[in-house]
Amino acid sequence: MFLDEVKIQVASGRGGDGVVHFRREKYVPRGGPDGGDGGRGGDVVFEADRHLNSLAPFRRRRHFQAEDGRPGEGGRRSGAGGDDLLIRVPPGTLLRDAESGDLLADLTEPEERVLLLKGGRGGKGNARYANSRHQTPRMAEKGEPGRERWLVLELRLIADVGIVGVPNAGKSTLLAAVSNARPKIADYPFTTLAPNLGVAELPDGESLLLADIPGLIEGAHEGTGLGFAFLRHIQRTRALIHLLDGMAEDPLADYGQINSELALYDEGLSRLPQVVAVSKIDLPPAAEAWPALKAQLAGIGVDALPISAVAQQGLTDLLWRAFQASRQPIVAEDEPAELPVYRPPAASQAFQVARDPDGVLRVSGEGVERSAAMTYWEYHESVRRFQKLLARIGVEDALRQAGIGEGDSVRIGEYELEWQA
Repeated sequence: MFLDEVKIQVASGRGGDGVVHFRREKYVPRGGPDGGDGGRGGDVVFEADRHLNSLAPFRRRRHFQAEDGRPGEGGRRSGAGGDDLLIRVPPGTLLRDAESGDLLADLTEPEERVLLLKGGRGGKGNARYANSRHQTPRMAEKGEPGRERWLVLELRLIADVGIVGVPNAGKSTLLAAVSNARPKIADYPFTTLAPNLGVAELPDGESLLLADIPGLIEGAHEGTGLGFAFLRHIQRTRALIHLLDGMAEDPLADYGQINSELALYDEGLSRLPQVVAVSKIDLPPAAEAWPALKAQLAGIGVDALPISAVAQQGLTDLLWRAFQASRQPIVAEDEPAELPVYRPPAASQAFQVARDPDGVLRVSGEGVERSAAMTYWEYHESVRRFQKLLARIGVEDALRQAGIGEGDSVRIGEYELEWQA
């Protein structure tokens, strides 16, 4: 089953812990500190894979975790870095933040990559803190926690030409007649429940990638029928084949309705070049109505082609017109906004002090919470280093202003500490 939108959770790897270790060898009485650093956590990277055409691989798996870094060791040996997590998606996939809806990346070219979440850095070992004044540091850092994020992956098919029209206009039949695609075809509304792609070969060696878009009805831009779940796929095309049902009661009204739905969904779609064709012209009722319909369309400036996918009539002319339309430059009223490229922000030192429902003061902020998570609470020197950080960024002053007293508890992240004046 075609899948073009999923919600997943991704998480980068945690950095490995640095270690407190001292060199101990026979005849080396003052070996000194030699604790190594932890390895970095794995990054989360997305890549467009030309061999994928839907998001079906994400149907049964929604959580993705990069590998954690390994802890350091004695002898100044650093831990191994965690492997990066490479997530492959089809070309044309947009990555959005699930909470805010912000666009993070748009992978349109095969093998295009984006680094979405950077792994946590490895913690420093005690060898990194040794100096002439402090030759035996008993402190180290734990690895930096990884980052996690909920994403919405949205696939918009990349095709030269999209085939649009009302249900049962013959779009899937046309695609099957001119390409290698084999869509499901039947005589009832909404036969096409998912977009289909096919490659049409033209006589001079040119080719055209066609997308059969499910039938649109009135209110499609608001989600009626199959609605905007598939309208978004038209946004990637460079031209449209607008197929009118020659057996319909009022093809001209269908033409106006489809164009209205396209414009209401995205004004830019109304500026795409269109090639208009009237299908089922091999059937006597359609053939009889064709001269009058041709005149009506010509009256509004539309030069329509009569075709029959079943009888193979007019298909070559239709494909050439579509090919030429897809090579025309698309005129935009405004310059397109530059696509934002996601760059993981540095941890902010901003913080807030508030009381939890039980009255305990809580310090919240990305930077201070990550620092707490990287502190070895069992080593006094590491605790003192964290206390100096709180004083430097103004947390101590903020807690005093909030009325903290001797022996009161303070929560920072998942840790609860006792305040000592």
